[in-house]
Amino acid sequence: MTAPDTESLRAPARAPRQPAWRTQAPIVAVVAVGGAVGATARYAAALWWPADPGGFPWATFWTNVVGCAVIGVFMVVLTDVWAAHRLVRPFFGTGVLGGFTTFSTYAVDIQKLVDSGHPRTALAYLAATLAAALTAVWLAAAATRRILKWRQP
Repeated sequence: MTAPDTESLRAPARAPRQPAWRTQAPIVAVVAVGGAVGATARYAAALWWPADPGGFPWATFWTNVVGCAVIGVFMVVLTDVWAAHRLVRPFFGTGVLGGFTTFSTYAVDIQKLVDSGHPRTALAYLAATLAAALTAVWLAAAATRRILKWRQP
């Protein structure tokens, strides 16, 4: 019996690890740019369709519902159909759609309604937005999957 070769006992050489900031910087950058695009679109909608004091905040409501529907379609397409570049999901899903849909404005709208003496409107807005947004994302994802299945040969 012979002694094993010393070369075979050494651990394989690993490529040097890049610092975390080098791998994360492009992701943070595309999320920031996408967030600016989405927030600008949301702000434009709020300017176009302002809420009356004490009234139902329709612009924020529909922004969140439409944004959730787009998220449903986008995530199905990304996971089931399209092998996208690694920065597409952070840019569009997290950045654009995250900046477009807004939990913070939703919460502030509820607080403003309560503070201005419209608690029933606030409660209706709270429940309707939650129900409509969840329904929108579910229906959009289900419809997209059904359409994609129907289109397959």
